[in-house]
Amino acid sequence: MLDWLKQFGRTAYVGMIEAELVRLRAENRALTNSLLGTAGFPPVDYPPEALMPATVPRVRRRSWHQLQAWREKSSGGM
Repeated sequence: MLDWLKQFGRTAYVGMIEAELVRLRAENRALTNSLLGTAGFPPVDYPPEALMPATVPRVRRRSWHQLQAWREKSSGGM
């Protein structure tokens, strides 16, 4: 029961953060277009796919011995 409550709270928090992100992006678009209008440029139309968050590929972490072997290989060492 307690685990479910933690998961529910975490989900609500993440949803709140995502909603805030959408609001801030809209505000940034409005401010950008306002500045462009002040400078005499036409407003920018943002395509719908630019409004979607991009998926970031996970970075594969290397172990210390892999990093050391890579450094030795790239330096021309043994």
